[in-house]
Amino acid sequence: MDRPPLPLPEAYRQASRATALGLAVNFLLGLTKLVGGLLAGSFALVADSVNSLGDTVASIVVLVALRIAQRPADENHPYGHSRAEAVAASNVALLIIVSALLLGVEAVRRFGLDHAAPPTWAIAIAAANVVIKEALYRYKLRVASRTGSAAVLANAWDHRADALSALAVLLGLSAVAIGGAAWIWADEVAALFVVGVILRGAIPLFRNSARDLLDAQAEPELVQQVRAWARQTDGVEEVEKLWIRKSGLEYMVEIHLEVDPKRTVADGHRIGHEVQARLQGQFPRLRHVLVHLEPHGAPERPTTSE
Repeated sequence: MDRPPLPLPEAYRQASRATALGLAVNFLLGLTKLVGGLLAGSFALVADSVNSLGDTVASIVVLVALRIAQRPADENHPYGHSRAEAVAASNVALLIIVSALLLGVEAVRRFGLDHAAPPTWAIAIAAANVVIKEALYRYKLRVASRTGSAAVLANAWDHRADALSALAVLLGLSAVAIGGAAWIWADEVAALFVVGVILRGAIPLFRNSARDLLDAQAEPELVQQVRAWARQTDGVEEVEKLWIRKSGLEYMVEIHLEVDPKRTVADGHRIGHEVQARLQGQFPRLRHVLVHLEPHGAPERPTTSE
């Protein structure tokens, strides 16, 4: 059974805590792999370290964005600052894409260059990296599912990409260690695999975060649930239009309700507030609910959206 959605304050707390943990782990792993890769002469390990250190920067960006997103609405931002989270997610994805492309260029350049086989401790670093990154992925995926944070989800899939990348590095280093000079190219192949895995995860993340910035309609399941709850309110004859857009961890709703045209303005005002209260009580992520009343039975005006 799915857990109920978290209230916004708790969602922000869990998202920030998960991001801070990822920042600390990525920084330590990045430094370890960088030093180990330089000492061992493994470009695959160095490439993986750059990936982890880039994730550290990305985590800082996400933490700042989550803090900004919680600021209350003001005169210049009447809808609040929640969209900062989606901006951070898109920038994290772009950073990952650019880093991967640069690593790919360098890996291709290094093909054919002679370098020593890696020591056993370098292989141990790669193996530990696989386990740690996969554990981080599973933890952050759970947090993203509970909080609805696109930025934390981006971090989660970045950890999964890192785990697969680390596995490729482990296999590449092991091949070089076992096969010797004849398998020296396996290090660069592993680095290119790292690049491919990173790009495969980062491009959809950028596309999804950009979708939120473009005010796309929310997922159909949420739209149907909100529509059903609004219809159950006494006095509501029909839901004419319902637009829901995601803004960071929050949702903004515009709903057009049909009511009996014989009702008074005060009665219609009461119905609108009741719908607003019911929706925000049932769906804690709905930060803004704008209700517009229409006379039931009137001809529907042409519109470009549903």
